[in-house]
Amino acid sequence: MRLRVLGSSSSVPRPARACSGYLLQSRNANIALEFGSGAFANLRCAIEYPLLDALVVSHMHADHFLDVIALRYALTYGPLRRAERLPLWLPPGGAAMLRRLCAAFKNEGSGDFLDGVFSVGEYDPSGRVEVGDVRLVFAPARHFVNAFAIRADCETSSVTYSGDTAPCEAVVELARGSELFLCEATLGLRTEGEARGHSSASEAGDMATRAGVRRLALTHYGTDCAPEALVEAAQGAFAGPVCVVDDGMEFDA
Repeated sequence: MRLRVLGSSSSVPRPARACSGYLLQSRNANIALEFGSGAFANLRCAIEYPLLDALVVSHMHADHFLDVIALRYALTYGPLRRAERLPLWLPPGGAAMLRRLCAAFKNEGSGDFLDGVFSVGEYDPSGRVEVGDVRLVFAPARHFVNAFAIRADCETSSVTYSGDTAPCEAVVELARGSELFLCEATLGLRTEGEARGHSSASEAGDMATRAGVRRLALTHYGTDCAPEALVEAAQGAFAGPVCVVDDGMEFDA
């Protein structure tokens, strides 16, 4: 599999950068994990948008899904169309929330705003979603709303994406043995109390060590500290290769 970063910012985008978005590609599948503000424009630098086979969202915070609306307009009115509706997989309860939001845009005649181009579904966090040759499984994260880490397996390749989470044993178990662990580091060099929903770079490193992953890639960060400082903090807890992702970067797994 190959992972391309469409957006690496936290909820306050870094200058000229997008919010959360990742394109996961295998021989037979193109999957978008998250689709926050700016991710759609960056997707267009990688592939033609009708070539997406599925879009999967970890949780219903705007910085993780808002460009679904931009994609809907493109699939409805743009120069490129799909023969079939695009599967859009949301967490439990996500469909109702997205439909409430999109009701504000329903001024274009009859029909639902989403259903003309999307096949909207909610994944079972205890089950799996299969897209082509890629199998996706989930684990509950520690966040302010229901949120889920996502693991993708294809043949011998494995990528685990933490989503938004405070340090979490379920996420560690999901990531166990992964080739690549894409983990949020929203807090940067800071630590906070128990009532929180994000991790620091050192905590991401600790989760990577406990999961026994091969490589750690830090994401979902702001402008509070330099990438080099994030790497140094993570390396204090994880002995393997560490990097800080940026929009447009690609990784093989």
